[in-house]
Amino acid sequence: MAKTVNQNPDEMSFLDHLEELRWHLIRSVIAIVLVACVAFVMKDFIFDTVIFGPKKMSFPTYQFFCKIATFFNITSEFCGDALPFTIQNRTMAGQFSAHIWTSIWAGFILAFPYVLWEVWRFISPGLHKNERRHSKGFIFTASFLFFLGVLFGYYVVAPLSINFLGTYQVSKEVLNEIDISSFIATVRASVIACGIMFELPIIIYFLTKVGLVTPEILKKYRKIALVVVLILCAVITPPDVASQIIVAIPVLMLYQASIYISRLVIKRDAKKEAENVK
Repeated sequence: MAKTVNQNPDEMSFLDHLEELRWHLIRSVIAIVLVACVAFVMKDFIFDTVIFGPKKMSFPTYQFFCKIATFFNITSEFCGDALPFTIQNRTMAGQFSAHIWTSIWAGFILAFPYVLWEVWRFISPGLHKNERRHSKGFIFTASFLFFLGVLFGYYVVAPLSINFLGTYQVSKEVLNEIDISSFIATVRASVIACGIMFELPIIIYFLTKVGLVTPEILKKYRKIALVVVLILCAVITPPDVASQIIVAIPVLMLYQASIYISRLVIKRDAKKEAENVK
């Protein structure tokens, strides 16, 4: 393995690249499993505090919206004592399975910077020296955006979804008894979807570098992007306008930031070409 790492990437064969990729993937999986083991041991904190936090009316998001409603003298469900639904398990191995998979997903989220570092170690030898220099902050920036998205999903999208869907009734005859897998899936989808969605500037940066995206293209299709964003927000949020707007605003800001980043990349590449001509 050490011999393969020290080789010039340009001289490596296809099988050498696959071998190199295999070891990066193995180390990433090991990191995720190790963090997942820690999360598995911290069962009480992971479930009672983190996963089931948005079910409690003492959750910071509910308290925030309750204070706003109280200030404007508006009756709000965010000011209730408890959400009118229970969480239950209907299968023999349901709770154990939820414990295992929740630990794995927690491992992926917390080990995300290391996974990015392994990805960077694999692709960086193929970059030019100046490209590596300009991309030094890649791991920090991508990790920051991912965790920012995770926090947004956990503190905004997840509680809004749980509050709306958990209190919605088609009839008083129907009680909401939510299966544990369904509840966890709602929290997980909100967190992971927002974490990935907040990586948009990084994605646009690399798409611009390879010539697939330009600022003009992003501006031209901005209206279409707006519609796509609203559709995505409608999928990951409750079907009410307020929640969709709350989620759509930061995504649209990220899209606008992506246009700015794409413009900077184009200007930098044009400047570099001009210097090479001289």
